[in-house]
Parts: sequence; structure tokens; C-alpha cells
Amino acid sequence: MATAEDPESALPQLSKHLPHGLGQNGGRVDLSQIGFLRPTPPDLPVKEMRRRLKEDGYLFVKGVIPREDVLQARENYFRAYASTSLLAPGTSPREGIFNASSNPDLHKGIGGQGLPADPMEEKILIDSHSDPKYRAFVEHPALTKFIRDLMGWKEHVILDRTMLRHNVPLGKGTGIHYDKLFLRGGSAFFLTAWVPIGDISINGGGLCYLANSVPLGEAIENDFTRRAADMTQEERISAYNKNMITDGGGMISRSPQDFALAHSEFGTHKWLVTNYEAGDVVFHDPHSIHASGRNEDAEGRIRLSTDLRFYEKGAEGIDRRWLKIWHPGDGL
Repeated sequence: MATAEDPESALPQLSKHLPHGLGQNGGRVDLSQIGFLRPTPPDLPVKEMRRRLKEDGYLFVKGVIPREDVLQARENYFRAYASTSLLAPGTSPREGIFNASSNPDLHKGIGGQGLPADPMEEKILIDSHSDPKYRAFVEHPALTKFIRDLMGWKEHVILDRTMLRHNVPLGKGTGIHYDKLFLRGGSAFFLTAWVPIGDISINGGGLCYLANSVPLGEAIENDFTRRAADMTQEERISAYNKNMITDGGGMISRSPQDFALAHSEFGTHKWLVTNYEAGDVVFHDPHSIHASGRNEDAEGRIRLSTDLRFYEKGAEGIDRRWLKIWHPGDGL
């Protein structure tokens, strides 16, 4: 596969997979503004991995978690929805195929989307975050070891507030943001791990990253901080304060194409995409700008993923608001 480093070979592949460009909540991104994420093999020397993470603002690592373990987590999640209208009749929970006869707007996940219309689905979504099998999966030994080796940490803290999301085809995804917006209640560095739970095609709603965007994210955050000087502490750390609400969801822009072009002085004009496979993980900096693509998967697969945040154990300045399992209305 082409990578962000070889744009000459990227366009033909992108044209094949994204003939109409990349869909996002706020519109479509032209092929000229799309590139590929740089893949990293799991056996690359850790020194080079750290260099890539610092240079790119993300580290897309292939096969961190055993594939079968990821697919089992996917099956566990969707099995709970067997008696709802979410899944296509006659398909397996492991496949996670959306019921195309249903309206995508009725089956929302979390993350700026609202909640499912069906009270049963809403309860399943909430309960899934505290399910023992899911809690064991997010602390998978392979993932734990990788993070400690990558960061040079003897021990780590995983925030209890993890975000387990499903995006159905043609449904609303996650808007443009960087994670520090939502974790301003602590000063310590944290690392995000975005874990696709199953294969996600290039047009299947996976995360896409704005290239070389950490300096831009830092500049935006510094600007917001200056403009929030007259707020209370509670208002200042909120991702939904009056300076932040550009689309009603704590995001920083409505239009992916316009946003990238408007900040081209930072050298950030391409959205980077890929085909994710079960077992892959993307690690990223708190200021790396990203969003989900629109799920237009040809097979109707539901995009399932989880967002995890890690601190070094003993670090001062952890955002303690995130030490509780997610529930609707927690304000974060």
C-alpha cells in the first residue's frame, strides 16, 4: 500500500477506493487532499517508533493485538444486540453487518452523535462500557506491553472513561477535534490508543488524521486558553465552553476540506486514511487533529472501535474527571 511518504503512487489507489473523495460529517474531501497513513511494523526498533510518533503526531502500528482476540471482542459486543433491529437478519455478530432496512439515524453511537432511539439499544450501549470482557480487552497484555515499551514507562494508568463506539453505514461519525480539548482537567502528558475492533475499509468510517497537525492543534489550544482567561476554572476546562462550540459538539470545524485549506501555513492540508485490520492500533499525540470518515462500507459493516487514554503511573496532573466509566450526561 502507498503511504504518506510516496504520494505519487497514492492517487491511483485512492481513486479506486474513494472515487468520490472522502466523506466526513461536514462534506467530502477531494482526492487531492487525501493521503495514506504511514504503517509501522510491530518489530520496528522502539527508537524509530518514538521518532515517528514525534514527527508525525501518530503511530499506526500493524498487528499489535492478536487478530482473533479482537474479533472475539467484536462478536461479544454485537451479540448483545441480537434481539434489536441493529444487525442484518441472518448475519453473525462477528460480522457486524448493519440492517439496511432500518434508518441509520435510529442507531447512533457515542461521540457527538447522541444515543440510539431504541431504549434497549441505549441500555446495551451503556452497559457495554462496564462489561468485564470489554474491560479485560482494553487492558490486553499485548497492548499493555507495547505501550510501556513505546513510552518507557514501568507502569501505566488507563483512564476508566473509555469510548466504545459503533458507527453504522451512512450514520453520523466523529467530528474534527484533538483529544486535549476533552482532557483539559490535567496537565500531564497522555497517550491515546485508537483500537479498531474488526476490519475497517478505507471508506468504512475509520479515523483519518490531518497530516503534521500537532503544531496546529497546539496553536488552536493556546488561542482558546488565552480567550478563556476570564472564565471560571470549570468553564475553562470544558470542551463545550463558549469559545469551543463551533458545531454544537465541542469540535473545532464543520468542514474538513475548508479546515485543512484554511491552515495550510502549518503544512497541514492532507487527511490521511488507510484500510484498518483487526489487531492494528493507532497511537497519537493529545494535539493531533483527527476525525472519523463517513462509513460507506460496501458490505454494510458497522465500524466498531474504542478510544483509550494512558498516563504514566505516578504522573501528576491526571484529568481525574476521566477516572469514571462513561455514562450519558457526564458532561465530557
